Amino acid sequence: MRDFKGIQKRAGQTILFMAILIVILTGVSERIELACIENDNLVQSRNKSTFRILREPDNSIDVIVVGDSLSYSSVSPMELWKDYGITAYVCGQSGQKIQETYHMLENAFATQSPKLVILETNTMFRGRLGQELTNLKETLEEWANNYIPIFQGHDIWKSFVMDKEYPEENFKGFALRCSIQAYEKGDYMLETEQKEEMPPTVVNYMENIIKLCEENGAKLLLLGTPSPANYNYRRHNSIDAYAKEHNLEYLDMNMKLKEVGIDWNTDALDKGDHLNLSGARKVTQYLGEFLDKEYGLPDHRGERNYIAWQKEAEDYTEKMKKFLKVMRINEDKTNGKLEKVDNSDISACMSGLLRITI
Repeated sequence: MRDFKGIQKRAGQTILFMAILIVILTGVSERIELACIENDNLVQSRNKSTFRILREPDNSIDVIVVGDSLSYSSVSPMELWKDYGITAYVCGQSGQKIQETYHMLENAFATQSPKLVILETNTMFRGRLGQELTNLKETLEEWANNYIPIFQGHDIWKSFVMDKEYPEENFKGFALRCSIQAYEKGDYMLETEQKEEMPPTVVNYMENIIKLCEENGAKLLLLGTPSPANYNYRRHNSIDAYAKEHNLEYLDMNMKLKEVGIDWNTDALDKGDHLNLSGARKVTQYLGEFLDKEYGLPDHRGERNYIAWQKEAEDYTEKMKKFLKVMRINEDKTNGKLEKVDNSDISACMSGLLRITI
């Protein structure tokens, strides 16, 4: 009987401790989330979009873009705004795993009602085949990161304690980069009937993503952006079959390089992994024409509630022109052409490389 009472007492103490811990974590997490939303300089690069999207006015975004670094290197919302008045936001992360994609969309749907979600498909191959324990561990980690922000925003303590910040300029999730490192290995979309297998975790989470979009009234578009380092015909076949099976639209620009106008001598940021500003503008122009034709998204230009978009577009255009000038100068150096350029523009342009990770 004494042993039983002792067990009861210890169990009660454990439950009380856990309850208090949960209350503390929840309270601290809420404060951290608010601090990160108000000042995203406190947040390290890959988590910024998690909080930045929450600063956008409710129900003002019509297109949410998710995926890994290919998403925020290839799609420029300001280009979509300038040409079509489409309000888009890129919620990409370097190395974004499919679990993060799902939770990022949950986060975005909390305040937005997008008509379209665009998923950059490279993330559909991020995962480990035959390593289910590792995949389960990552799933639990991402669940904790999403529902207990103290884990996701734990690096904020460094900002407070060490007086350290992580400033980074981008335009609705897109960062301008003007380095040019050509891709020179030739055709990478060599036709085959083979398919690359998607990890089981990806397949499971894709079902959840499709359901999440349906529940929130958003269509889902699968998008493959030009990237020789990440795409091949086997992956194309796999995604194409998946899209047909689930009645999804699939736009693979790796199969449309001529139509998009990609020139790997001028549009590659890092030898065929990511696109630079020049390549991203071409991709976004092609994407904008596709969205305008297929989805009929509203044009918000001239509307009173979107004046801030017009101002940001003007800032973007000014900086974009300066960066393109830097790129042209870098390209023309081998031809002996010289043109005066502000060193601060060169520094700002090159600083965008800091965000690129696998």
